[in-house]
Amino acid sequence: MKMGLKKKGLKKKDPVEGVPGKRASMKEVPGMDGIFKRMRKAAAAGSVALAIAVLTGACGNANAGSEERYVRIGVSVYDQYDTFLMELMNDFNSFVDSRKAQGIDIATVVQDASRSQAAQNEDVADMIENDCGVICVNLVDRTAPTEIIDLARKNDVPVIFFNRELVEEDLMQWDKLYYVGADAFESGTLQGEMATDYFKAHPEADRNGDGSIQYVVLEGEAGHQDAIIRTEYSVDTMIMQGIILDKVGYAIANWNRAQSRSKMGQLIDSSDTQIELVLANNDDMALGAIEAYQDREIPRDEWPAIFGIDGTQVGLKAVEEGLMTGTVYNDSAGQAKAMEALAYALATGVSPADIELPEGIEMTDNKYIRLPYEKVDREKVQEYLSK
Repeated sequence: MKMGLKKKGLKKKDPVEGVPGKRASMKEVPGMDGIFKRMRKAAAAGSVALAIAVLTGACGNANAGSEERYVRIGVSVYDQYDTFLMELMNDFNSFVDSRKAQGIDIATVVQDASRSQAAQNEDVADMIENDCGVICVNLVDRTAPTEIIDLARKNDVPVIFFNRELVEEDLMQWDKLYYVGADAFESGTLQGEMATDYFKAHPEADRNGDGSIQYVVLEGEAGHQDAIIRTEYSVDTMIMQGIILDKVGYAIANWNRAQSRSKMGQLIDSSDTQIELVLANNDDMALGAIEAYQDREIPRDEWPAIFGIDGTQVGLKAVEEGLMTGTVYNDSAGQAKAMEALAYALATGVSPADIELPEGIEMTDNKYIRLPYEKVDREKVQEYLSK
């Protein structure tokens, strides 16, 4: 039995109808593979017990005593309904499937923490107990990784944190902790540069002609580092490049499209002046802002410039259609490829110095893999839609 853990199987949070579960599974994510496909087959055969057994043994060696090596990767995401994460996990599972096609016995177990750090800690404990060789964690609370780190270190299981970056001091606690993601500073800077270029190229976008740009911010989470940095660097970049800004509204929408739609509607209805710019911390919130204007049947030529971050497929489509002015592309496929390659290497005992990452992707300080952001406007969007 693994150290520091109660002996138990993985919780029954699977998509098999009639099997009890505490929280939602990742079954709703299109293309989600790994363990759930095997469980659906088991259920279709009428064997709920077999379906449970598949999940319970997902991270272990199915043939005890066999010399054949099974690779099992546990993944915990903070919220399965996050659009960017859905795309990243679909890409991740595609890379896992590519290894399967080469005859490698590899499987993933993906659990949704439903925005609960306590639930995520429990999920990780279960994955470690069931012998996952490596755990990938999209932290619910980036300031609270201690329990996960302590469990992993006690049981010598490497952890790859991804997309939601933990504090540097925490990542340095152990040499088998890693981070895969991007640089929040860069995303904010690039968004600010795009907005600056737009207003310099379109002076008529200052609709009231007062020489300043009336703007609102749609921010991710209260106190979340990425949200704070994206906002700060976007605004500061515009100011440093000579744009005079007048902040007329602000709302926290928790990265969520529906919340953004509601809160942007309130900002539109309560504003005494015409909003000329919306800076959203992600594409989903930018799309919520678009829907708020559509709800009020405000003519498109009276909308503000709206900028997002992430370059999700729906975000890119909105840029193509001229609804969103621009977005900052966050390479979900590149991050997924790097995470899968690193996870497979760690699960098979390859030392960090010998890990072969995909071409163009590098690890710094034997800890960090960060992929660059890229600016996307309507002129460049087709290139990214085809990726």
